[in-house]
Amino acid sequence: MIHLTKISKQHGSQILFSNASLQILPGTRAGLVGANGTGKTTIFRLITGEEDADGGEISCSKKIKIGYFSQNVGEMSGGSALQEVMSAASDVVMLGKKMKEMEAAMAEPMDETAMEVVLEEYGEAAEEFENRGGYDLENRAQTILTGLGIGPTDYTRPVESFSGGWKMRIALAKILTISPEVLLLDEPTNHLDMESIIWLENWLVNDFKGALLMTCHDHDFMNRVVNRTVEVANHTTTTYGGNYDFYIREREIRLKQLIASHRRQQEMLAKEENFIARFKARVSHAAQVQSRIKKLEKIERIQLPEQQRVIKFEFSPPPRSGDDVVLLDGLKKTWETEDREAKTVFSDISGLINRQDKIAVVGVNGAGKSTFLKVLAGKTRPTKGIAKIGASVKIGYFSQHSMDILDSKKTIFETIQEALPLAGIGVIRNLCGAFLFSGDDVEKRIAQLSGGEKSRVVLASLLGQPINFLILDEPTNHLDIQSREVLLHALKLFIGTIVLVSHDRHFLRCLVDRVFEIDKGEMTVYKGDYEYYLSKTGHDHRAI
Repeated sequence: MIHLTKISKQHGSQILFSNASLQILPGTRAGLVGANGTGKTTIFRLITGEEDADGGEISCSKKIKIGYFSQNVGEMSGGSALQEVMSAASDVVMLGKKMKEMEAAMAEPMDETAMEVVLEEYGEAAEEFENRGGYDLENRAQTILTGLGIGPTDYTRPVESFSGGWKMRIALAKILTISPEVLLLDEPTNHLDMESIIWLENWLVNDFKGALLMTCHDHDFMNRVVNRTVEVANHTTTTYGGNYDFYIREREIRLKQLIASHRRQQEMLAKEENFIARFKARVSHAAQVQSRIKKLEKIERIQLPEQQRVIKFEFSPPPRSGDDVVLLDGLKKTWETEDREAKTVFSDISGLINRQDKIAVVGVNGAGKSTFLKVLAGKTRPTKGIAKIGASVKIGYFSQHSMDILDSKKTIFETIQEALPLAGIGVIRNLCGAFLFSGDDVEKRIAQLSGGEKSRVVLASLLGQPINFLILDEPTNHLDIQSREVLLHALKLFIGTIVLVSHDRHFLRCLVDRVFEIDKGEMTVYKGDYEYYLSKTGHDHRAI
């Protein structure tokens, strides 16, 4: 279907690819993995023709329809959510109109020859219309919108009224609705809640019949959707014949074998070079010396891959808090809507958060999870009841809003220094380095940073402080899989208390020991880990 052969590509002085090859074959489901900046998105842009390769060849089967979802959704205006989704298949809609015109023409008297021509054209159009899913286009668009969390009551809402995150869902629905032969997805789970992620996972596994190439930072999603993993690193691509867990295991095996081969080669080269150095001045050994020099010239040197930079962080032991971290008694929160009506988010929540609890707060989108965390963190006052913070509790709160309130004029170093005023320059630089800001990077201004970099700045500012109660609202957003794993490892070793919201099932499964579920304004406490919660509720968070 699509073949990238011996591709080279350079952005300025940065070499992305040198002699890289990749195939997208019918029915394959491949995940692209690699550090940020290695060229994963560039591969999508090369396939779609948005960028040209500097060298090599890109070939694509004729009449292959490619659907590409990127993080740049573009402008949306002038129609409803459903109309916006349907607009992606405007050619199919036009084909349907053309068929109706031909049907009307055939209903009128015409000679036999003309009828044969129209019938042939109509047959070809009908076959294409059916192949493109024209007969159930609107129903399919509605089903996909609903699956991504935009229900029937919002189909007719003006697309301009949706926030950026919801527009991303509409953009994703547009791509899925056209049923392409090749689907390119660049971080499709960003901005999706748990229910929508699971729906998309099931749709890709059970309903989508084409070939898939995607990037994704969700460990479980990658494992359940892909059957090939393509690593983008060291200016090339390497394909592994399995899901993400298979890739991790196989890469480790291959790396150990490569290191062993490299060591043996280095030992051999050192031996040969030592012989040449010892005997190059002796006439009696001239033939042997020349023979070994030519031998060394022909040997292809084994290159070890560059070590990928990942977050390296360990908590300093936090001060000990009291055993009762937060007492909840009759907690209620009501927001005032735009039309000045009171909307109750949750009510009558009571319970106790104990020292060293690691708690996940779960619930459907809009259930009030983030609001509950804001109340715990003291960022908003409860309408009724109390959330009493215990003795010696020092709170650290992370949210996506934290990134928005960073001072864009300050540098990374100044931002972290402001959060840790008593820390020395060396401590701050070490902390910056742990979160992948080294050398001159620390002098970058916040305004220059990507979403992922801003997220790391906030995490560094927070986690460097002596806190014993972490309240984390989607801490893994914008982090790649490797960085998520390191953060997960650090949080598992954290001896304080954690309450978090996350849509990363792997993160929850590996970390939490209790689950608070908010549903229809009420909270249910599950005194067990995430798998225990799933077993008790019957929620199936796996592809079926």
